Amino acid sequence: MSQSQPLIQLQQTTEPLLNVQEMQFWLDKAVAWGQANSPDTQKDTCLLLSRLRDFLQQLLTHINNMSSTTETLKTLPLLGQFLGRLCWNPYVTADATGRKLLLQCLWGLYSEHPGNAVERKANLWIRKVLYQLATEEDDVAVQALMNLMDVPPKEYHLKVLRKMVALLQENIGKNCSSLDDIHQRCSCNILVISEACIPLVSCPEAAPLIGALLQQPVTCVRAALSEDFLEALSSAYSSQCLLLKEQAVVSLWYHNMSSLEKAVLGLLEAVLTDTGSTPQKVERQLAESLLPKACAQHCSIFLVVNDIFRSVLKQAEGNESLKYLIQTFTRCFLRERALLQHQTSVSLKALFPWSPQSLLVPLLTLPSEMPPESWRHHLNWLSGSLQRLTEEEEEGDRDSSSRGHYKVFEAWFLLVHCAHWVQVAVRLLVTSGPEDCGALLWLLNFYYHPTNRGHRRTFQLVCVKEAWDHLRSLFLVSARPLPVGRLQSLITLLSTQPQQSSQSPLLILNLLVNFGVFFQQSLSGSTDILQTVVDQSGLVDEAARLLSSLELSFNEGSCSSNNANGVHLRIKALHSTLTHMRAATNPAENQAHTLTHSKTGESAYTHKHTHTN
Repeated sequence: MSQSQPLIQLQQTTEPLLNVQEMQFWLDKAVAWGQANSPDTQKDTCLLLSRLRDFLQQLLTHINNMSSTTETLKTLPLLGQFLGRLCWNPYVTADATGRKLLLQCLWGLYSEHPGNAVERKANLWIRKVLYQLATEEDDVAVQALMNLMDVPPKEYHLKVLRKMVALLQENIGKNCSSLDDIHQRCSCNILVISEACIPLVSCPEAAPLIGALLQQPVTCVRAALSEDFLEALSSAYSSQCLLLKEQAVVSLWYHNMSSLEKAVLGLLEAVLTDTGSTPQKVERQLAESLLPKACAQHCSIFLVVNDIFRSVLKQAEGNESLKYLIQTFTRCFLRERALLQHQTSVSLKALFPWSPQSLLVPLLTLPSEMPPESWRHHLNWLSGSLQRLTEEEEEGDRDSSSRGHYKVFEAWFLLVHCAHWVQVAVRLLVTSGPEDCGALLWLLNFYYHPTNRGHRRTFQLVCVKEAWDHLRSLFLVSARPLPVGRLQSLITLLSTQPQQSSQSPLLILNLLVNFGVFFQQSLSGSTDILQTVVDQSGLVDEAARLLSSLELSFNEGSCSSNNANGVHLRIKALHSTLTHMRAATNPAENQAHTLTHSKTGESAYTHKHTHTN
């Protein structure tokens, strides 16, 4: 660059933007400082820093008064070279105020929507400059400064990075300018700062800056976050190259749908592929995922998460692990929503826009929120409402049948979310007589068999009623030994056979476990029945998971009981029985579990529950 070439081509205006002599002076200085590294040059730089700051402030005002980067570069054709020379001068960038003004000039040149090749080239150059300022690039001037100060390269660049991050973060809080002149550009620089952060997304030092960017409200076009920044951030976070605070993660999902989808699909894969998963583990995974908290804060996040659950459930309606994940998610979500209730006005209709509106409040109300004596009436109403929906589907013409099927699925999907009422229905069936079990059995059957493929719903209900009759008659027997015929009939119903594919072993097993816990049979009698039936039907693990789920609901207080201590003792005893059964079946696996838990220092009680499941 020629020293005699003017930096600015002044237009004939009534108010000159910059003094031409001063412009030439600083251009010559920038060239001279970059061509020598003598003590005299260093001294000259330090002596003139204060005046340089004043000039940079004038330059910044000029840039902000221009309508575009193209216009700025027309009046200041060598501006990029001038700023670039200063950026590579470590004595200039070491000065906090000078560095701040330099970066602000760069941000002012950045085009949020580049309209031509000049602006696109300028954007690429600005990003390169910002990146090199914060990374270990080989620069002669920087090396000279490090040698002079005896500072290791890593320490030098780390300090530069931290200063740059601090400066960027300081500028985030600036509000949009209230501009009277429509030709002036807004001074808001969130978009530019987010672009500058792209190379830094995996740097731990940049985490506070990234968190501040994510949580900054969007007030104008220039306050929007760069899509490239969000994609880079999503990639770094999903590959665990970046640690963010909880609220920053929630904000990332709010801004970037692909990162949210990755998180939900990752959770689904983790839960559904874990053959040794327990209800307690699923609850921990959900809490650690932050998804329930994010959904409680942002309706849009909930709708995306729920839509993914809906799509997966349509393809695997019989997957009990998936259904349990959705139930647990809903329980955690409702808990988080209750904590934020005073801060949000999002209605249930907005959260569940496709669900039958008459069922929303009745299903989303927790059993603990109403007296136990009202449960049966509440469940009878729910069962009747769902029956009417299914009848409309079956009796309507082709078009209304299609609409009815859609309504029935959405009603069932909501019931899967709110399966706490299914659990209450199963519990009440333990104490029901033949005259008042019909509605509860229908609800339970609908939960496990929502579709009516081949018009088999009536037959399925007959099978469920038969299983309930067998269980009730078996648990009414107090004499020993237990009647072999009745035991065998129940085992046959629990066995999965191709010709009886309409039956649901897990539905019957759920009834069996609840009879074991709540029926007024002696503990030894209940233990004998459970042990014999699950052993011969091969459903030990499934029974253990159902017991763990029941225990979890009681620990959380979602289902009250007049004899809570007795219920916990029976659950614990039945758990112990199933644990010993599994240990006897696979002693090698049991020994491995014992060694693992003893190494991690878990208590015997924790070991028992983890191993059982």
